[in-house]
Formats: sequence, C-alpha cells, structure tokens
Amino acid sequence: MKVAVAFDHRGVHLREAVLEAIVGHEVLDLGTDTDAVRIDYPDKAREVGEAIQRGHAARGILVCGSGVGASVAACKMTGIRAAICHDIYSAHQGVEHDDMNVLCLGSEVVGPSLARELVAAFLNATFDGGERYVARLLKVAEMERMMHDGEVTAS
Repeated sequence: MKVAVAFDHRGVHLREAVLEAIVGHEVLDLGTDTDAVRIDYPDKAREVGEAIQRGHAARGILVCGSGVGASVAACKMTGIRAAICHDIYSAHQGVEHDDMNVLCLGSEVVGPSLARELVAAFLNATFDGGERYVARLLKVAEMERMMHDGEVTAS
C-alpha cells in the first residue's frame, strides 16, 4: 500500500518512528524533516489529503504536536476521513468500521514506541465493508456533498 506521510515542525519529532513502522509499504514522504522552520499543519493536511484524492496514496499519516489540528484540517477535505488516535483500538477500529484513511498523531502526546504500534494497527486494518458501515459512510458522503454545494438545513 502507498502511504503519504507528513509532519509539521512539532510532529517531526515522531518522524523516524513513523517511517520505521511503514516498512513493507511504499512511502510518499511529504516532509518535513526538521523543526528549524515553522511548518503549519493545515499545509501538511492539504498535501496528504490531495495525495489521497488524486490516487497517489491509499492512506495517510499526519503528525503535529497534539494531532488535533492535523485531524481538524484534514477532515475539511472531501473524501478524507481523518482521526486522531492515541490508542491501538481506535487506530484499527477507525479503519474497520469507518474506513478511516488518515491517521493523525500528536508528537507531544505519544512516544516513539506507541507511535510505531499505532501506525502498524492502522496500516494492518482493513475496512469491514458491512452493510451498516457502508450506510453510515453514505451519510457522511451526503454531508460532504451538502457542504460542498452550500446547502444549509434548518433545525
């Protein structure tokens, strides 16, 4: 599987651990490799999202300081299902039930050892494809369509 990876200037502290965990997969490295220059997480989220949207990668991994900003930004992109996962269960269950295609990690929250385990759980998981999971994803896709088309619903 081809995996796009990107790190902001704080996320770069997990870079080596993340890359080690991707062994056996093809890596699309979107940087960064230093914390010397500030790199904003929305820029990296866009790069990973576009790589997936264009078919240059099947999944992505984004790392910022907390994982929150990367997740928020990535989810603004059509077809991107990103989530912050700092536990093994969420890292694989997000793929199995929700077809998550971007794993977001926080370099200030998890250490290298847990990061490797999270990446492995994410990459080794497959979408279940069950009827109830597909039905939920269709609802998410409809929400994306409505937002893209500028539709607003009154409550």
